[in-house]
Amino acid sequence: MLHTMSTTVEAVSERSAAEVNEQIRALWLRSGGTLSVEQREEYQRLVLEWAAAAPQSTWAA
Repeated sequence: MLHTMSTTVEAVSERSAAEVNEQIRALWLRSGGTLSVEQREEYQRLVLEWAAAAPQSTWAA
């Protein structure tokens, strides 16, 4: 079986890292600190979006 690599470019987040971070915080507040399966999937998606939107300096320790 032959596999091909996708050549499509994923869309860059149109929201700022701060906007996505607020959504992450709101998700945790709504959940009461325990995420359901669906909420975990949303959280993972939001974290990836945040990472794409965050400037590299945000990653420095």
